[in-house]
Amino acid sequence: MPKPPTDGVDVVLTDLDGVVYRGRNAIPHAVEALTRASLTARVGYITNNASRRPVDVAEHLERYGLEVSEDDVVTSSQAGVRLLETLVPAGATVLVTGGLGLTSIVEAAGFTVTSSAEDSPAAVIQGFSPDLGWTHLAEASFALADPDVPWVATNMDWSIPVERGIAPGNGTLVSAVHQAVGRMPVVAGKPERPIFDAALARFGGEHPLFIGDRLDTDIKGANDAGIPSVLVLTGIDKAKQVLAADQRSRPTYILGDLRGLSEPYPVTIRREDPDGTRYATVGAATVAMRGHVVRVLDDGDAIDLLRAGTALIWESGLAIYGLDVDPKLYGGE
Repeated sequence: MPKPPTDGVDVVLTDLDGVVYRGRNAIPHAVEALTRASLTARVGYITNNASRRPVDVAEHLERYGLEVSEDDVVTSSQAGVRLLETLVPAGATVLVTGGLGLTSIVEAAGFTVTSSAEDSPAAVIQGFSPDLGWTHLAEASFALADPDVPWVATNMDWSIPVERGIAPGNGTLVSAVHQAVGRMPVVAGKPERPIFDAALARFGGEHPLFIGDRLDTDIKGANDAGIPSVLVLTGIDKAKQVLAADQRSRPTYILGDLRGLSEPYPVTIRREDPDGTRYATVGAATVAMRGHVVRVLDDGDAIDLLRAGTALIWESGLAIYGLDVDPKLYGGE
């Protein structure tokens, strides 16, 4: 009998932007669904955003009606400091290239914070702040001229959504330093493992589930960490991207919105004709695939249709660019 994605789950880890909220507004059904999930599992909020302190994130989420404390939030700054603790001695001087959301976490861990390479820092940690400029990046470059100085980046997100649109993210600033020093940092945030390890260390649990809206960071990171994943189509990635997902970026579950967390997840029924035509049916939706041609036979629900389509395409082992895919599977987008 079909079971909901949260069946047996004891800790739910969720991304924020595109999952809980979009811009200033809560995403429909997200708050209610996560509140319901919290009745049977610990809910933790995971963000690559290094510019805000955990308390700031918690207060933001509380404004939508969620019951959240700073202990329920894991940021890439916290994951980055956990990395620092494995690279340099306790209390060492660290050059911080970032804002309050990063400096406060580094200081709380007992390190001495500096913004100048002249203080001979033992390490550099870099995170996003809208106030960063050439001078800050130059100081990081000067410190990293010594190849023995470790370099930690909170995350490598190339873009960030802001009120006026999409703006350059921490990855672009890290790239500027990389071009100057000729090496790359170790990275703490999604899709790398440190932030997932930090979250599991914080929240415990033996049966986690991760929710995200991006295949390349959220889902890939959860898969690499061995955590079952939910892709919710309320954020960045939509049907076309899901159909084309590579093996490391394929979610365990695909949901239209977070109401699906507590609803039975439908079973995919497969069959094959003697001529090699394969079929996948989910609910009232049926998709057929013969050779490189993929066609919709019965539309059904849009999410069920996508689930059926991904079952055939992913299991075929064929690259998406070599397939003739029915536009109905991705809404013709």
